[in-house]
Amino acid sequence: MQSLRSQPKRVGNHLDITQYHPVVIEGMGGYDKRDPHPVARQVTKQLLRHWSKKPPDKPLLVLTQGDPPEPSGIAAITPLVALHLGVQRGLVYLDEHISDNHGAHADRDGVMMEMKYSDLVAELTKAVPGCMGLLESAIDQQILTKNDQRARLGKAPLLDYFRDFALLQEVTKAFCSQRCSGVTIIHTSTNISEFSVTSFYTVGVALGLVDPVNMVAYSERKSAPQA
Repeated sequence: MQSLRSQPKRVGNHLDITQYHPVVIEGMGGYDKRDPHPVARQVTKQLLRHWSKKPPDKPLLVLTQGDPPEPSGIAAITPLVALHLGVQRGLVYLDEHISDNHGAHADRDGVMMEMKYSDLVAELTKAVPGCMGLLESAIDQQILTKNDQRARLGKAPLLDYFRDFALLQEVTKAFCSQRCSGVTIIHTSTNISEFSVTSFYTVGVALGLVDPVNMVAYSERKSAPQA
């Protein structure tokens, strides 16, 4: 496997990411109160184990999805993994007309390139015409199903922002899968809440936009998640 620290020249727009092998780390936000350091070490260990068998052919770039700085959860884990790997980070974020503060509050420490959601959608649509309608429909259906389950449990419906962030999550991975000729995806926990944004990972896999062979299990004792 080539050096994980090597980096191609930065050009400065969203098409730059095609020069990299994106690493997408997904998991709970600040409500995950685990110490982020051992979690980051476990994630790094599993990534290196995966790459020893399926080495990337481009420099790595840890891709974050607009999380603001926090002392725990995904926002704390992701930069630690990038540090362990010795690589920089990229940032994807929602346009202001979708979320007026998502990009403004995003953690930009160690970030070398940024991409707006609308840019990813435009490029993904060129690569896979019609896919956005399928993604939106599948996510809407999952939200209905999850809300039915929540109602039976006496819980309130998912908040409206779940749709926006589920779309950002799945478009990011689909874009990387279709445009970068390689991507690695890993979760920060073996157990994924059925009512979390992360749980929508099944959508991209079911639609064939994300290949499960590129998904790495957090635990060595459990295979990578399947749809």
